[in-house]
Amino acid sequence: MDDAQKTEKPPKVGHRFRGFLPVVVDVECGGFNAQTDALLEIAAVLLGIDEKGDLVRKQTVFTHVEPFPGARLDPASMAVTGIRVDSPLRLALPEKEALTKIFQPIRQAVSQEGCSRAILVGHNAHFDLGFINAAIARTNFKRSPFHPFSVFDTATLAGAALGQTVLARALEVAGFTHDQTEAHSAIYDAERTADLFCLLVNRMRPLFADLTAKAPPLETAPAEALPPSADATP
Repeated sequence: MDDAQKTEKPPKVGHRFRGFLPVVVDVECGGFNAQTDALLEIAAVLLGIDEKGDLVRKQTVFTHVEPFPGARLDPASMAVTGIRVDSPLRLALPEKEALTKIFQPIRQAVSQEGCSRAILVGHNAHFDLGFINAAIARTNFKRSPFHPFSVFDTATLAGAALGQTVLARALEVAGFTHDQTEAHSAIYDAERTADLFCLLVNRMRPLFADLTAKAPPLETAPAEALPPSADATP
C-alpha cells in the first residue's frame, strides 16, 4: 500500500446524498395526531462512513419529553408504549429544551460530514417528521436542522428490496434479530431502523457506483444550507 492509500480518508456522507445528512429518528407519542397528541420520546441516530466506505451508526441521542399543555394521551397508545408520564425517572424536558438537546449534535454532524442539511430517516418517516414539525411550530423553534418535508422512508426501501414493509419483518428478512419486548422504545426502534437503512444503502453501493460513473454531469443544485442560528438558547 502506497503512502497515498495509507493517508486517504473515507468519503464524507455529504458526498453520497447530495449534501444531505441522513439522521434516523423515532418518536414515541400519546397518539397519532401530531397537532393534539403528546410527543413523549425522541431518539436520533447519527450516521457516518467507516474506513471501508460503509454507512454505519455513529451516535445515538435521546430525550424524554414533557407533554405540552393540553396534550392528549390516548389510552390505547399509552398501553402500547408502556410509557409512564408521571414517573420521576423519566427526567423529561419541555419540548423546546428537548428539541435543542436533539438538534445540537445533529447540526454539529451536518458540518463534520460535509453536509448542508439533515434529512430525516424513519420507518413511515412522515409520521415522525410530523411530530417533530408540530413541536417546532408550538415552540417557535427556528433552528431545525431537518428538511421540512423530504424524508428517506425505510418502509418504502424495505418494501422494494425485501418485500416487507413492517419493521420487525423487514429486520428478520435482512438477518437482524428483533426483540418485541424492546419495540416501541424510541432508542431501540431508531437504532434498528438505522441498521436496516445502513444495510440497504451499503448493498446498493455497487449500483450507485456503476450508475453514477456512467451518468453525464447533472446541473443540480446542492441541498439547501441550514438557516443561520436565530433562536437564543431556551
